[in-house]
Formats: sequence, structure tokens, C-alpha cells
Amino acid sequence: MRNKFIIILLVMMLLSGCAGVASKGIFGTGVSVAFDPRSVGTQVDDSIMQKNLSGRILLTDKKYILSVKSKVLDGRIFLTGKVDNPEEKLKITKLAWETDGVRSVRNDIKIKEKFNFQQSAKDILITSQLRSAMIFNKNIKASNYQIDTYKKKIYIYGIALTSDEKDLVINEAKEILDVEDVISSIILVDDLRIQKN
Repeated sequence: MRNKFIIILLVMMLLSGCAGVASKGIFGTGVSVAFDPRSVGTQVDDSIMQKNLSGRILLTDKKYILSVKSKVLDGRIFLTGKVDNPEEKLKITKLAWETDGVRSVRNDIKIKEKFNFQQSAKDILITSQLRSAMIFNKNIKASNYQIDTYKKKIYIYGIALTSDEKDLVINEAKEILDVEDVISSIILVDDLRIQKN
């Protein structure tokens, strides 16, 4: 019975990952190209940086392909995931800073602890609730955001068209039951180096 439950949870996690892939757009940046306020050149540059960094992380150790996620927005690199020890966290941070064109690196990678099935299920539920709330809010372009939840802390990455939209996204996250903290890495369109004309 327990094995069936674990298999169902793994299938749910894989399927929830598929939804994120579908919204990645043509350049794989996690932001729909139609709504992306960055110029096409910036989108391509970010995509190249993302693939470069992902490849170098994978070459360092294959286990990172599932445990570490990176996101590049306007030359800014955001890192999330879990590693076994602080030395690995520093190694990945160094790889991010060595990426050509990087403007900044934000490292939200955590050190692994013993697996807690109940906590993982709760984190998946929190992510799903926030994603749904953003989709149903007509004042938020949900496809412009990536969400990760770890130990009831929500990490939000993306580009907001206005400061009001940014505030709406953060408020939606704070309203979800059991959320302990919201860590926002949302860039405003006005802060982008080059925007669409």
C-alpha cells in the first residue's frame, strides 16, 4: 500500500513538472515569449547562459540534474535546490559566477536533510495552490513566473509588468495556508537592461 502511494506521488511530481515545461516558450526560459517584456536578444542571451550553466553543473556531477535548478533573467542567475554539503553549494555558486555575461547570482540552495515525505507533499501542495491563484488572477501574467517551495518557504522568480503586479503575486503567496516565508526575486520590466519596443 505504501509503495503504491509513493508511486502515485512520484507520478504527480513528474506531471507537475511537465506543466512547467509547457510554459517555457520557444527559448526555454520559463517565461512565455508572447508576454515576455525582454527583447528577443536578451531572451536568447539568457537562454544561452541557462544552457551553459546547466551543462557545466551537469558535467561537475550528474546527481545535480535533479537536485539543483537554475533560472536566468536579464543576466541575473537564481539557484535553488538541495545539495549534500556546504562545499557543493559553494562550488555551484562559483560555476554560476563564472558564466559569461552574468550580472548577479542569488543562491537559495539548501543543504539536504533526511527526506520527509509529509513535508515534500505539503511543499507540492503550496506550489500548486499559488500557481492556481496566479492563473485565476487576471491582473497577473502567471506564465512569467517560476515557483519553488521548500519547507513551507516559497521562492518566486519572474518578471512583473508593474509594481502592482509584483505586489499581487507576493500577496497571493502570503495568503496560502501554512506558508512561513515568501522569498521574491521578481524583476520589474523597467529594471530590464533592454526591453521589447
